[in-house]
This record gives sequence, C-alpha cells and structure tokens, in this order.
Amino acid sequence: MSPLVGSGWLSDRFDNRWLLFWYYGLRGMSLLYLPFTDFTLYGLSLFAVFYGLDWIATVPPTVKLTADRFGRERAGMVFGWIFTGHQIGAASAALAAGIVRTELLTYLPAFLAAGALCVVAAMLILSVPKPSAGRITAAMPLPARG
Repeated sequence: MSPLVGSGWLSDRFDNRWLLFWYYGLRGMSLLYLPFTDFTLYGLSLFAVFYGLDWIATVPPTVKLTADRFGRERAGMVFGWIFTGHQIGAASAALAAGIVRTELLTYLPAFLAAGALCVVAAMLILSVPKPSAGRITAAMPLPARG
C-alpha cells in the first residue's frame, strides 16, 4: 500500500490534526537526525523510512481539513492556495539552504532549521480547532453564480 493510499485510509478514520502532528513530527525528527547518520547505509535507510514515507502522506489529511474548514465547494481553490504557499516556502527554503552552504560550507544549519520548523508545524497543527460535524466553519459566503 502506498503512503498516499494509507494516509487517505487513516484520514477517513482518525483526527486529521493528529495525523499531521505525527507526519510533521516524524519528518522533523528525521531531518534533525540526518546530519548525524554519518551517511551510512543504515543511517540513511532509517532516515529514508521516516522522511520518505510521510512525504506525500500529508496530502489527504490536509485536503480533508481544508474541506471540513472551508466546505467542499471551496476546498479545491483553498487547497490550491495552500499548495502555492507550500511551493513558495519550498523554494525559499532551497534558496536559504544554498546561501547557508555557500557562506558556511555546510548544510547542517539548514537541516537543523528545517527539522525544527517541522516540529513547530507539528505543534501548531494541534491549535487548529476540531471541525464541527456537518458544519462549514468558514465565514465567507459562496459567490453568486450567474
């Protein structure tokens, strides 16, 4: 079973905030661990299991939370903006890591910062209120069709 399918299955059965907590937390811990693996087969394999398997796994719970929060009608558009923000953040992180490597001749601060930010994201996702069953919590009305 692929991580995406497995995560979708979990998203239908468990609180998506807690799934994202674990996904971001494991991703962050694996990034914090990476510089200390000595880049051995065992160390990199352990990193790859936790980092790689949860990489795409965040999509289903994020989509579900988006739909619960903004309604099914707006979920696609809102998730599009989430995806856009993610790409801007990823590009900024890649640029920052390159600058760190150029200036300090090491990626260590970049790995540590990325890992720490993932741990912060894991904590922050728990501050999202639990969605009310069957109720859209967004205040913005749907645009008129015409």
